[in-house]
Amino acid sequence: MSDTHKGSGLAPAPTPATSSLTPPVSGLRGTLARSITLMKPVTWFAPAWAFLCGAVASGALSWQVEPLSRLALGILMAGPILCGLSQVVNDYCDRDVDAINEPQRLIPSGQVSLRHVHILAVILTWLGTCMAFVLGGQVALFVGLGLIAALAYSLKPVRAKRNGWIGNALVAISYEGLAWMAGHVAFAPLTAQSVTIALLYSFGAHGIMTVNDFKSMKGDAVMGIRSIPVQYGKVAAARMVVTIMGLAQIAVIVLLFAWGHPIAAGVVFLLLAAQSIPNMRFIRDPEHNEVFFNATAIMLYVWGMLAAAIGLAS
Repeated sequence: MSDTHKGSGLAPAPTPATSSLTPPVSGLRGTLARSITLMKPVTWFAPAWAFLCGAVASGALSWQVEPLSRLALGILMAGPILCGLSQVVNDYCDRDVDAINEPQRLIPSGQVSLRHVHILAVILTWLGTCMAFVLGGQVALFVGLGLIAALAYSLKPVRAKRNGWIGNALVAISYEGLAWMAGHVAFAPLTAQSVTIALLYSFGAHGIMTVNDFKSMKGDAVMGIRSIPVQYGKVAAARMVVTIMGLAQIAVIVLLFAWGHPIAAGVVFLLLAAQSIPNMRFIRDPEHNEVFFNATAIMLYVWGMLAAAIGLAS
């Protein structure tokens, strides 16, 4: 759906596409290995999880073959195909700044040619579009919006990633909101409650998208990318991350309780409370606690999404 090379989104801590990750093989096997590395599998989790949560929230998911097949197709579409596509596009557009921040990445290091990137992008776009239409016209609409957001994020002249507020918003709504709503509408008509929860988790994801910006502050500043840490400094940006995440979850808790889902609200509350320790540690030193924060606070946030989806389905 959309993306960012920072890609943490709601997934475990991402690893750069370094040469050490690329098997020293040639031919078709080597091409496939480099293609998958360029698509950054670690980032696929976020939109795939959001699609799953949307499907659960629809209340129409069951253990029968047909619904499970649709779910598997949607997860494949949202994660490996479309998220992988947005990673390829973003790395292509980021090749200049990556030459400063992470010159060992596949494109700036010359391990992957621009022709390779172009062909891979076309294949992934075709696959994602076909899968979307198989799942339904409304799913295809959300996919189209996500692709537009991905292009607006990375490509000139828009290149929304140059501003942390706008760029992170595009990524967050794509990773969370659009993927969640696509998952819901693949099984049942959208409801106002599901859309509201999807948007709230998208708001919280805006904060999460800042997490990986701390390690690239030097290159971003040189290239004129005004990420949140570049604009406000490390400590203030870290506080913004945990505040935005917290506000989103508080709103989810309040709404779930008001809508008559107290158990789901209680679970999300406990998961939010458990984030307090990693939040404090992250604020103290965001640059060196990024991996810990991804593995704790963000993962708790992710489980809260599923709890909220189950509550909506009940």
